[in-house]
Amino acid sequence: MPETPETRPARPTRSDYVAWRTATTRWSDDDVYGHLNNARYFDLVDTAVNAHLAEATGVDIRGLDAIGVVAEVSCRYFAEMGYPADVEMGLVVDRLGSSSVVYRVGLFQGAGGPDQPANAEGRFVHVYVTNGAGSRSVTPVPDVIRVAVAPLVRG
Repeated sequence: MPETPETRPARPTRSDYVAWRTATTRWSDDDVYGHLNNARYFDLVDTAVNAHLAEATGVDIRGLDAIGVVAEVSCRYFAEMGYPADVEMGLVVDRLGSSSVVYRVGLFQGAGGPDQPANAEGRFVHVYVTNGAGSRSVTPVPDVIRVAVAPLVRG
């Protein structure tokens, strides 16, 4: 079913997110049009999720028996961003399943209160698979990850 103005999700605001981190933009992040290159948005979303997991668990997440692989990533763009302003990244979990986690990451530039609208929002889905040589089969979300993301679940 095609998205219509009536079915399109509302533009998120700062109050929609639970955890925060900041990224510094670089001169090379801007494209020839003078705004943040679209590929950089995906870097920011990936960094927000994995940096949170590494910090919240206190372990090298790459060495766990099960690792999160990206099954889906997307981005909705609302307003331009670019160098030299920092990007604030808000993180929330929409779904914590048995073998997957669905994140949303709001990207913001400029000062604003809880009603400030996002410049962009990424959706990021991790599916957990066995780590190691051979086939990677789907497996439950490790307890250490579940504990780290449970406080991010909204709703």
